Amino acid sequence: MNHAQKLKPNAVVLGAALLNVSVVGAGIFLKFAVAPGYYQTGLFRASCLAAFVALLVAFYQMLLRQQVARQFNIRLEERIRERNRIARELHDTLLQGFMSASMQLQVAAELVTPDSPAKPLLGRVLQIMGEGIDEGRNTLSGLRSSDIRELDLEQAFSRILHELDTQKEVGFQVHVHGRPLPLRPAIRDEVYRIGREALINAFHHSQAKTVEIELEYAARGLRLLVRDNGCGIDPQVVQSGPGGHFGLTGMRERAEQIGGRIHIWSRRSAGTEVDLSVPGNLAFQVPPSVIQTWREWLSAEMSIARMPLRTWEQR
Repeated sequence: MNHAQKLKPNAVVLGAALLNVSVVGAGIFLKFAVAPGYYQTGLFRASCLAAFVALLVAFYQMLLRQQVARQFNIRLEERIRERNRIARELHDTLLQGFMSASMQLQVAAELVTPDSPAKPLLGRVLQIMGEGIDEGRNTLSGLRSSDIRELDLEQAFSRILHELDTQKEVGFQVHVHGRPLPLRPAIRDEVYRIGREALINAFHHSQAKTVEIELEYAARGLRLLVRDNGCGIDPQVVQSGPGGHFGLTGMRERAEQIGGRIHIWSRRSAGTEVDLSVPGNLAFQVPPSVIQTWREWLSAEMSIARMPLRTWEQR
């Protein structure tokens, strides 16, 4: 028996290759197969294709959101310009006419003798006209863009208490969370108007001892929270709005116009909260980066996990 006849068929595995050794007659034949790499499999190619399609869809959605936000801000800017035009027309015509009539009526009232029966009536008419002029000015101030363009929201809200010149001792604080981001001018004006209305209601009507306002800048959006510990509002009034007074309704309309959401919570003798949130792609001039979005989301989730549960009854 020669050496070749002593060899028997055998199989040896070398790495990813299967080596078959067989002896046929006097010759030796080798058969081997190499397993494909993971990047050569059909599953890997299908996964790459799916990831590419998902990337295209995400990119398209990002462009679509940017386009929607751009069109939304264009319409909002047009609405602001139209309101400014109406405010100018009212100021130059109706309000100026009332002021001129009030001045002439004041001159006429001074010419009337003190014992004349018309003297009290003229004084009452002057008072009514003065109140009407003041209300007209407040209305025009609400129509026009705010004069806070040189200030940020924190500074603008901080000076409201001094503008109101209230005689009550009220503890007032402004808290800012997150790094302030530049806001679109139209959004900033509407957020300021909503916050101002909420603060005026708290200072004038709530009989609160403490009023707080919180501004939160996050990747998901801007949040404004106004809170007081006053007498609260009737839930029916919160839902429907009081007759003849449109402060709550106006805040809801402003929030809807800027694409935001507002929630007003109140109970009698339990205070009031006005919570406004505006999406980041509408509120900020430069959207936050993806890394910042994930970082803030993780931070928020960890904070929520550490906080105890808080129910409405505890409030």
